[in-house]
Amino acid sequence: MKKTEYAIVDIETTGGNASGSRITEIAIVIHDGSSVIDRFETLVNPQKEIPVSIFALTGINNEMVRDAPIFDDISEKVLEMLKDRVFVAHNVNFDYSFVRHELEKSGFKWTARKLCTVRATRKIKPGLASYSLGKLCHALEIPLVNQHRAGGDADATAILFSKLLEWDENGEIAKMIKNTAQDQRLPPNLPPEDFDQLPEKPGVYYFYNQVNKVIYVGKAINLKKRVASHFSGHKITPQRQHFLRDIYRISFEVCATELMALLLECAEIKKLWPAYNRALKRFEPKYGLYQYEARNGYKYLVTGKLSKFQTCIEHFNTIHEGINMLLNLKQQFEIDNRFCRYGIATAGEHFPNTNFTALPDVLSHNGKIENAIAFLVSNRSSFAIIDKGRSPDERSCIWVENGHFYGMGYLSSDIVFSEPSEIKEYVTPYTSNQYIMHLINAYAFKYPGKVLNKKV
Repeated sequence: MKKTEYAIVDIETTGGNASGSRITEIAIVIHDGSSVIDRFETLVNPQKEIPVSIFALTGINNEMVRDAPIFDDISEKVLEMLKDRVFVAHNVNFDYSFVRHELEKSGFKWTARKLCTVRATRKIKPGLASYSLGKLCHALEIPLVNQHRAGGDADATAILFSKLLEWDENGEIAKMIKNTAQDQRLPPNLPPEDFDQLPEKPGVYYFYNQVNKVIYVGKAINLKKRVASHFSGHKITPQRQHFLRDIYRISFEVCATELMALLLECAEIKKLWPAYNRALKRFEPKYGLYQYEARNGYKYLVTGKLSKFQTCIEHFNTIHEGINMLLNLKQQFEIDNRFCRYGIATAGEHFPNTNFTALPDVLSHNGKIENAIAFLVSNRSSFAIIDKGRSPDERSCIWVENGHFYGMGYLSSDIVFSEPSEIKEYVTPYTSNQYIMHLINAYAFKYPGKVLNKKV
């Protein structure tokens, strides 16, 4: 049986992602499991300018790479060095994504088993203060010459790899290089036990960065399967690479139903506003319906942009939705057109009436405005959704009050209510928004048997 060989790789690049950046230097050290048997190192002309920040880090400038080979010129040599060997690197997915992308551009289809020396060191030498290459070399007394150059870093990684093989009493490296090893696909800074503890149940998961700040919130029908999907595939976009490097911890909360997971996800994104959540942010309403009273005592209905300092009667995603509602109210309650304003709601605004003639009776007019508002509020119902719990001895509950999401929670299966509103005692309050109410109303329409809006 052929002995396993390892290609220990380090690269320098023009930037942080394979799709928009290029390799400026590559070093490959071949290790047979006992010692180094071959080595290749070269500068690479990236065919683009090297940013000043990269020069400051690596010392590689445009002049140095001007006469260097382009990657196409060395692609066959690189492929020959990598073929049928385990690809080893410190933070392996970064180097692997660049090399794989460059080889594809040169016309070569290549994949390999991978080994991350960050992960391997975490397993074999747990509890160290830092697992960056420089600090590991200092802590483990490994010589590191020409740091942030491909040759220097690759040589240091090769020494680290030799030491890991020597210290690996439990065969961790052999486990990690198997194609099926799950933690080889995990982000480099994520402890495998964080992933291992995820259940195969509905819920919400949280990704945290190095300073323990939530950077992403997601919902899942199956928490383990959904989180694993974030780490599969070989996408090389900047957002994905930065996202994976920023994940240092995972936590989760099991939910009884997919609806509760959806609602919790929405509420948490609204509260935490994580850096990598984008999809749900577009559902934030931007406009509202307001009531104002002018100095002369006349009341107005106005649609305009939402303000943090004003309470609106109704929310809208677009100004057109607000205008349509205002037109309907004007017609239904016969409100004078002069007292309906579109798109000009600002704090403290006063509406002049010097050009108004034949003004309506102020009491009669204000009564129409109040009736229109009362009509909107009266159409907001209060109800509960009672569904299965997280275990057989509990039920889940969602409470909507006056057309707004009030909260959700869990209660014992043997609790009986005299009034549906008593459910409020068992829920955790959350902030409502239009998108959340859309989800709840759609669910209530689909499953009317789970809706409780009368005495029981």
